[in-house]
Amino acid sequence: MSKDNMTDDKPAPQGEKLQKVLARAGLGSRREMEKTIQQGKVAVNGQIAQLGDRVELTDKIEVDGRRVKLEKPEQRRIRVLLYNKPEGEICTRSDPENRPTVYDRLPPISGDRWISVGRLDFNTSGLLLFTNEGELANRLMHPSSVIDREYLARIQGTVDNDMKQRLRDGVELDDGVAKFTDIVDGAGEGRNQWFYCVVMEGRNREVRRLWESQGVTVSRLKRVRYGNIFIPSHVRVGQWLELNDAEIKDLCITAGIQAPTNRPLTRAQKEIRERHQRKLRGSRQTSNNRKKSK
Repeated sequence: MSKDNMTDDKPAPQGEKLQKVLARAGLGSRREMEKTIQQGKVAVNGQIAQLGDRVELTDKIEVDGRRVKLEKPEQRRIRVLLYNKPEGEICTRSDPENRPTVYDRLPPISGDRWISVGRLDFNTSGLLLFTNEGELANRLMHPSSVIDREYLARIQGTVDNDMKQRLRDGVELDDGVAKFTDIVDGAGEGRNQWFYCVVMEGRNREVRRLWESQGVTVSRLKRVRYGNIFIPSHVRVGQWLELNDAEIKDLCITAGIQAPTNRPLTRAQKEIRERHQRKLRGSRQTSNNRKKSK
């Protein structure tokens, strides 16, 4: 274990930053791991760790008394789930009010945990990504990555071209200027219209607050795209889909990190993926048959 605060006449510090290693191990985002370290919950080789410590694979790391299994980045299989979130679910692992959470429907992940790439409001539906790779989650969420998020919003109220231009130019909100980089008309007419709108940040309730700043109300909101990832038509509300290696590689490129060379799936993992794919196709076929029979 080494420290960052080394003088210029000393060798460069060895190893990686502790919070980065913990995030990569799937224990949470890098920011969450920084807080965990500051709270004194992490020990390295039997000593309470400090923010700024660096570690190597040979170090013994414990979080809340539990040993953390370390792997080389190239040895770890990065996984990403696409989840079509329904309204009425919260983006936390547990809720004092016992409301359903987005984690309730996700598949178990042995020796790891799913990390949410950002959040969606309780009353917002649509695309939500999960990964076991903390660094990927952190880069996808960070404003410096400049990744666009596209939403489909149903607006109650009159929306004219001047309003749309103001929203593109930028509006002063409580936490600074925000704007839509694009607005495209969807379906509907009169005082209940749908609009596709794109933001480049993930601020809390940003889309709703932008529209509300113009005196209109967002009655429905669904995220339909995150970067280059869209919700496939066969993934219904409440269902998830695991991205393949090519899609994960594209996502890593979008996030500005080195794309992994994932280890091949085991036979058991292949069987689970194929079984789930058949389930999704069967759900879609059943839905289509119901529509035809009406």
